[in-house]
Amino acid sequence: MSAQVQKSSSVDMSVYRDDFAILSEKMNNKPLVYLDSASSAQKPECVVRKFEEIYNNKYANIHRGLYQFSQVITEEYESVRGKVKNLLNAPSNKEIIFTRNTTEAINLVAHSWGLNNLQAGDEIIISGIEHHANIVPWQLLAQKIGIKIKIIPVLDDGTIDLGEFVALLSPKTRFIGIIHASNALGTINPVEKMVKATKNFDENIKILVDGSQSVVHGTVDVQAIGCDFFCFTGHKLYGPNGVGVLWGKYAILNEMKPYQGGGDMIETVSFEKDGTTFKPAPARFEAGTPAIAEVIALGTAIDYVTEIGMENIANHEQKLLKILMEELKTIDGLTFYGTAEDKVGVVSFTADWAHPSDIAMILDQCGVAVRTGHHCCMPLMERFKIDATVRVSLGLYSNENDIKTLVESLKKAKEMLV
Repeated sequence: MSAQVQKSSSVDMSVYRDDFAILSEKMNNKPLVYLDSASSAQKPECVVRKFEEIYNNKYANIHRGLYQFSQVITEEYESVRGKVKNLLNAPSNKEIIFTRNTTEAINLVAHSWGLNNLQAGDEIIISGIEHHANIVPWQLLAQKIGIKIKIIPVLDDGTIDLGEFVALLSPKTRFIGIIHASNALGTINPVEKMVKATKNFDENIKILVDGSQSVVHGTVDVQAIGCDFFCFTGHKLYGPNGVGVLWGKYAILNEMKPYQGGGDMIETVSFEKDGTTFKPAPARFEAGTPAIAEVIALGTAIDYVTEIGMENIANHEQKLLKILMEELKTIDGLTFYGTAEDKVGVVSFTADWAHPSDIAMILDQCGVAVRTGHHCCMPLMERFKIDATVRVSLGLYSNENDIKTLVESLKKAKEMLV
């Protein structure tokens, strides 16, 4: 992801807002102000239409049928690997695996790579800023085989301590899992620098980057990052629920055993001992009938953001982020978490005059949708000695009126709660 973005954009992003029908709806009889895109983004009309087209006009199962509809839908499904490849600047379509979400992608790596390549006493490194999806799978693996998990500390500004990260590297380090951009704070981690330091220390250490937030907010180049695995989820990228992506270097993927067994991922099946053989990647990791419409609609979402331009989206959100911070700072009593210079359009804060949940309920009555809680980052909340924040997150459809309404609603909440 390009952490350094331009300060302005010549593209008028307001023209795309009309593509999202839900933004014309009301919530509690107030115009909807949707500021929870980090949780799940709204869907443009083209993505919704793609679902209708598939189920109304040409649905069939894939990879199995010789009839026209099956052949057509198979070709459309497989073409999405190329779209993902281009989005990530990956070397090959064969490196793109479709999963249900980022969580399943990380669990796939933990089981198919970790379970077969790690042993008791080996060390893996993750950070204190991780989403639970990149914590719990490794804890389960540690309970099963006895690996040791080391944690990169988080600094007061919401960045990770790079000096401590380098110090954690040891001859026992086998794997590193790091989030690219924090879903709770917006912090952009310097993953290229981290990968370079790791590979210079030991080129055999494998590195996974969780790109659920980064791929939404700017350009991503997995070859420039240099990682071994990269994953993201479709529903944050203006696509459907129920589909995610794992990218991995092809040589590594083909050495990994299947995560699940079933139809469509086999070459042969036999009751003889060791009689079942598996297809090469990516098919060996996609057992059973997949989320056909969801994958194809994800391809439509990728087409949509690609046409707009990821740099244009990043520029727009960075401009709004600056305005958002300036306006929020006019409200007394707010404490902000994640104040790093390089961050995506996510702002987390608490108020000394009310609990986040009480604030959110009043915002709801004003038509403003934000997220409160620990944001699936409980260790990070513990680091800052809080139990929850109010999180405001921007999307390509966000505008200055959204920010104005948010700030007015927060001031109303303060008047009511103080």
